Amino acid sequence: MPYVVTESCIKCKFMDCCEVCPVDCFYEGDNMLVINPDECIDCGVCEPECPAEAILPDTDDDGAKWAKLNEEYSGKWPNIVKKGDAPADADEFKDEADKYKKYFSDKPGAGSVE
Repeated sequence: MPYVVTESCIKCKFMDCCEVCPVDCFYEGDNMLVINPDECIDCGVCEPECPAEAILPDTDDDGAKWAKLNEEYSGKWPNIVKKGDAPADADEFKDEADKYKKYFSDKPGAGSVE
């Protein structure tokens, strides 16, 4: 049961999650993060760290529909292992609905490798 990042991360990208991940399975897009399901060890430490509540088990109804996106983009975007700065306007987008349709970007983020 890997965890997945959902729509709530889009335009927020707080990155608290990647700093606590023991296996560095987060990947950074331009305006959201994803989890590589093959690398996730299902420990769940990332879930409570997310201020946007964007991380769910892939068995959750909302999580299941994001599994494919997480799998696809974790193979395209750079790995991120340490917390960076969230967008200055992240709090403004935290509770917005339909962010995928409005703002999703398939472009990679900067990533970080230790």
